[in-house]
Amino acid sequence: MNRRPTLLAALTLTAAAALTLSACGSDDSPKGKDNDKIAGADTGSDTSASPTASAPASAGRPKIDLPSDVTYEFEWKKTGDAQKDAVLSDAEQRIRAVDMAIARQDPLDKGYRFYSEGTAAAESQKYIREFVDHKARTTGLTRYYNESLTIKDDGTAALVYCEDQSKAFNKFLKTGKTDVTPVTKDSYVVYAGTLRKNDKGVWVTERLISQRGSAKCQP
Repeated sequence: MNRRPTLLAALTLTAAAALTLSACGSDDSPKGKDNDKIAGADTGSDTSASPTASAPASAGRPKIDLPSDVTYEFEWKKTGDAQKDAVLSDAEQRIRAVDMAIARQDPLDKGYRFYSEGTAAAESQKYIREFVDHKARTTGLTRYYNESLTIKDDGTAALVYCEDQSKAFNKFLKTGKTDVTPVTKDSYVVYAGTLRKNDKGVWVTERLISQRGSAKCQP
């Protein structure tokens, strides 16, 4: 099982996404190590270190409640641009909301659906369903870093970022056992996402592709 979903990893990166990946470093692969985790999946000076769990709901946004052992380090830098910072914030909330749906064992949880639409929402549902089928959830620390964000002329946002899963694992609900797996190059994943601001003012993720074992994301 893979910790995170391959999402659209089986598909070739589009030319635009590939160019974006090249622009922010090198590139490469999706959420989850091969055969050790279940597979799911978004500047200034301040970074966001997010130890856990409960993000406040505001403006009709869902409250994100997570188990205390599901933690994050978001190293995404604040840009000072209100629009770009809103994109990064909503992309972060989508990531948290997917893990919340997994913890709740609910593939149709409203939280992640608030922050995603289209292909991204459909693939996230499949990802969450895989955890439910295995009666497992996520645990541990996941780190997000090396972000690159562009607002395009059509109003959409292109976001590329890295994920470090070396300290994140599967936890099986029936036994309480955590499947601690070795760190490999596949513990590091690059994502390229497309986001659009909807009529509620939320930057929803519409498409997300990922590549596992990314050279760009290796420590």
